[in-house]
Amino acid sequence: MKAETWIFGVTTVFMALVTPAYWLVTDASDHGGDWTGTSALTMTTLLAAMVTLYLGFHAKKMEPRPEDRKSGEIADGAGELGFFPPYSWWPLWCGLTLGVIVFGTAAQAWWLAIIGGVLGSVALCGLVFEYYRGEHAH
Repeated sequence: MKAETWIFGVTTVFMALVTPAYWLVTDASDHGGDWTGTSALTMTTLLAAMVTLYLGFHAKKMEPRPEDRKSGEIADGAGELGFFPPYSWWPLWCGLTLGVIVFGTAAQAWWLAIIGGVLGSVALCGLVFEYYRGEHAH
């Protein structure tokens, strides 16, 4: 996790340098600068700092991974990496029902939004409980 901490740390420093420079460059007009861009860059700096702190604290508590050790070999990282789900149709149905809800809301056809919500609940339950029954149950 040390490499990731350094990447986000460098990003935090870069954003901390760019934010005031951006504010000064946009302050050339009579309007007092671009507050939207400056606010966005400030939030980006704070979010990058938050991720840096999170990764830094957890890097100290964790046992070093093979890629974090100088003596680490490729074979040290062998083994099971986790569960990778096979194909699924449920995200398609969740997306389509969300489209129906948004369209029903935009067109002020509340009956359509309600139908989309009911079908979306079914699709979301199918997505969540997909691996508890059927071919890929475990």
